[in-house]
Amino acid sequence: MDTAAPDFFTKARKTKETDVRVSIRVNGSGQTDISTGAPFLDHMLVLFAVHGLFDLSIHAVGDTDVDYHHTVEDVGLVLGETLAEALGDRASLRRYGHAVIPMDESLASVAVDLSKRPFLVFNVPFASPFISSFDTQLFKEFFRALAQKGGLTCHINVLYGENDHHKIEAAFKAFGRALDQATQEDSRVRGVPSSKGVL
Repeated sequence: MDTAAPDFFTKARKTKETDVRVSIRVNGSGQTDISTGAPFLDHMLVLFAVHGLFDLSIHAVGDTDVDYHHTVEDVGLVLGETLAEALGDRASLRRYGHAVIPMDESLASVAVDLSKRPFLVFNVPFASPFISSFDTQLFKEFFRALAQKGGLTCHINVLYGENDHHKIEAAFKAFGRALDQATQEDSRVRGVPSSKGVL
């Protein structure tokens, strides 16, 4: 994957806790190159990219000997910043996207608005505090960081389910599909998609 190609956008963040680099091509084919040091997060990010048809490269090194919190949050921050740059002024885009995705017994609904007004609603009722060694509380931190830096209003709701892995997998797939829909161009839209004339 040539992340130096002109239609790729790249951002990086380096602190005393993490070193994160993200590249994204919004209108891609679902190619991925992801290594965050948190294997379950890697799995979810691959699902997001494949089902959203984003070409996505994420490399992160963090203080995972402490826990995954700093790495997960910073990956969300940098992914949001990169996405915001890739979307530019958001002119001619559909702006809204929505997807309802099943994963076996679980069903997730995600709605996205490229509003530049960051807001997250996250209703995912986990039965356990961990999936493998991954703290399930960190998923909300990831999406909050992404929404904040990406300028997204995002509603993530798992309507029902039993298996925690299935719940969050359905949510990431639905998020990818909803974001793909929102970021597509619509030839009928003149300028930014807002009655105010500005987002």
